Amino acid sequence: MENPTSSASISKIDKLLSKLGITRGILYMFFAIFCFAIMNLIVKMLPHIPAMEIILFRSSVSFVICVIGLKMQKVKGLGTNKKVLFLRGLFGGMALFLFFTTLQNIPLASAITLHYLAPIFTAIIAWLVLGERLVPLQWLFFLVSFIGVTMVKGFDERVDTIYFIMGVSAAFLAGCAYNCIRKLKTSEHPLMVILYFPLVTLPIASLYCIFYKWTMPVGWDWLYLLLIGVLTQIAQFYMTKAYQIEEAARVASISYTGVIYALGFGFLFFHEVFNIYVSIGIGLMLLGVILNITFKNTKKEAVK
Repeated sequence: MENPTSSASISKIDKLLSKLGITRGILYMFFAIFCFAIMNLIVKMLPHIPAMEIILFRSSVSFVICVIGLKMQKVKGLGTNKKVLFLRGLFGGMALFLFFTTLQNIPLASAITLHYLAPIFTAIIAWLVLGERLVPLQWLFFLVSFIGVTMVKGFDERVDTIYFIMGVSAAFLAGCAYNCIRKLKTSEHPLMVILYFPLVTLPIASLYCIFYKWTMPVGWDWLYLLLIGVLTQIAQFYMTKAYQIEEAARVASISYTGVIYALGFGFLFFHEVFNIYVSIGIGLMLLGVILNITFKNTKKEAVK
């Protein structure tokens, strides 16, 4: 039976968010991006651990938490749309490997900036595959954000061509994974959607570490690897819920705010500096995000 007090509290929260022009899906995505930002920082602090090994630890933690969570909520089976669930895990796994490799080999801000091309790919794929409508004005807002991201990235000599290609490829594959999540909508439990990531990646990562390369973690490495798994699980859960209850293009635009965390962490922990052009880029990026959110809210209010 539903708790009346709990329902009343949720209703009040929704009303407050509505007054602020924020939906629950957008709030979930903001929180998810913050968790991802901390995770990215930790990955950057482990350059001596192979990317696939980090994925192994991350997937192991995710698998355990998902199984326990699904059992507690009495969710049985392996989902209904297994094909899309598998593709979500496959696209997500490939994207993560390329992203972690890029993250470990180029400056933090540059790696994150490349990865945040994903919202653009997400929106375009959603338009082509899911039939989600994008009006011309929204394309303009995405262009503004894209110009901002490009300026943040700038001309960084520390970014090799191979890692640039890997970063863009990771963003494209992430866009594919996000649209798989959106296609599943409310037909799958969020934990079931997340479960398919470790189901696909664990066998691959295990074989890689056994037969190709394994670096034994030492000292604080173990805690960092555990935190990567826990933070990812939290972020994945709220990101999944955001994509399931909100339009992909709108949620995707929120992802751009992660670049700000990357610039800040890069400066504080790795002494990565940025100039006036990067500052202008950040402003353009945020402008595009805010305009897109405001436009969608205004449009929905006009329809009511």
